[in-house]
Amino acid sequence: MKFTTPIFAATALTAGALLALAAPLAASAHIAVDTPTTAAGAYTVLTFALPHGCDASSTTSISIGIPDSIASVTPTVNPGWAVSETAVDVATPIDDGEGNTITTRTGAVLYTADTPFPDGLRTTFALSLQLPADAEGDTLEFPVLQTCVVGETTWNEPTVEGEDEPAHPAPSITVTAATGDEHGAESETVATHDEAAATTATTASDDVLARVLGAGGLVVGAVGIVLAVTARRKTKA
Repeated sequence: MKFTTPIFAATALTAGALLALAAPLAASAHIAVDTPTTAAGAYTVLTFALPHGCDASSTTSISIGIPDSIASVTPTVNPGWAVSETAVDVATPIDDGEGNTITTRTGAVLYTADTPFPDGLRTTFALSLQLPADAEGDTLEFPVLQTCVVGETTWNEPTVEGEDEPAHPAPSITVTAATGDEHGAESETVATHDEAAATTATTASDDVLARVLGAGGLVVGAVGIVLAVTARRKTKA
């Protein structure tokens, strides 16, 4: 079957437009949090994904707020980022279940980039912690302040069931029922913690690929337009 130039041009133009949409859609993602377990009392690793900068501006720091019900966290060290914790006093001393009374807790974890992290790349930040034992059914929010070379974005808006998702939702998890094997899951959490760090470099290429596809789509689309115009002129002639 022989394809005419106008049909080919239209097909190329459509394909180019679809590819061009891939980058903006990928770049519009929110900062989200993922965890292997949400069981009350379980040791787990929360992995926060940073998908883009602030309106195309490179990211300089990420501050992750920790809910009052979580006493302490262990941040993962990310190459190219300095990490620090902010300690805050607790209103009521916390029993850690090991016979210790906690009077201060981690209020926030701050990751600061050695050099601004480009908008076109993706990375993750992992925090190891124990979920509160009495929080079954609760939604724990981890508000994030993303500071960039130009501007900043605060991800702290609550997501309400039955309503539209807000523009800048706070990363959150819903705590589920305890499984009875919360302490036994600690070794699995450590393994997941290492896997999260190992996959950072791999996932960092996701947005780059989307943007490359988008650029390729624009090129293909431009070629399609040229072919279509050329074909129309030849037809009229």
